[in-house]
Amino acid sequence: MQVYRNLDIGTAKPSEQEKSELTHHLVDIRNPDQQFTVADFVCEADRACRDIYSRGKIPLVAGGTGFYIRSFIMGLPVTPESDPLVREKIKNRLEAEGNEALYRELSSIDPVSAEKINVNDSYRICRALEIYYTAGKPKSFFELNSVPRKEYEFCTIILERDRDELYERINRRVDLMFEQGLEGEVRSLISGGCTASMPGMQAIGYREWFSNDFNTPEGLEKIRHEIKRNSRKYAKKQYTYMHDIPGASVVQLSPDSDGIAETSGIFLKFLDKFYSKSLDRSSDLDNN
Repeated sequence: MQVYRNLDIGTAKPSEQEKSELTHHLVDIRNPDQQFTVADFVCEADRACRDIYSRGKIPLVAGGTGFYIRSFIMGLPVTPESDPLVREKIKNRLEAEGNEALYRELSSIDPVSAEKINVNDSYRICRALEIYYTAGKPKSFFELNSVPRKEYEFCTIILERDRDELYERINRRVDLMFEQGLEGEVRSLISGGCTASMPGMQAIGYREWFSNDFNTPEGLEKIRHEIKRNSRKYAKKQYTYMHDIPGASVVQLSPDSDGIAETSGIFLKFLDKFYSKSLDRSSDLDNN
């Protein structure tokens, strides 16, 4: 969600100082009313990685959303091509029946996909229904590949924390977002024309404001509680996407260990192996 302009506090977007110290990519590249699909992410990340590597640097892909990171590593599943007639029919139904009706339908025919989609995310609801009615199979049938893509050599590091500690950190982070002015940011977005149906407004930290009255202290406290709860549930889901990536190293963090030494060791060992392979390949080319 850091791709969206003006969604700064609620997405913990890197500060200007952080961006001046280390170049960040794919930040502030979409308006809140524009879609940014997992396919868009993989395409844009591929382009950024090629550019970074062409300048003699190593790309670092950080996340974040486990589904997007896993899709980048494993590659996108092959899904049916879009059918204009089916898509138009579903679009007309959306306008006539609304999000909730189509979401209920998706939940009955493809509960696995529905579980991953917010009820207000009309684009993903319609795409999942389109796949079902085009292919005769649910979107969840088209799973990600089981092996990493061959065009990269990945050093995948998964950071884990004790569940109670993680949840406490999430609660503190949400409180900090409110202290930093999340309410004012959301009010500015809404006054600028942002609505609940916009893709950018589907993010946790933003969508909660559209279903509650935020003009009372009680309403604000309810929003704060919902953001914490939804963030904790979302964090729990991330492990389902990340835990079994082939070749991944898991680094356990704790209040007494930030994992920097262990993470650095894994990465430096990978770089030694990577550059040794690169030298071997160069030597083979010279010999040929």
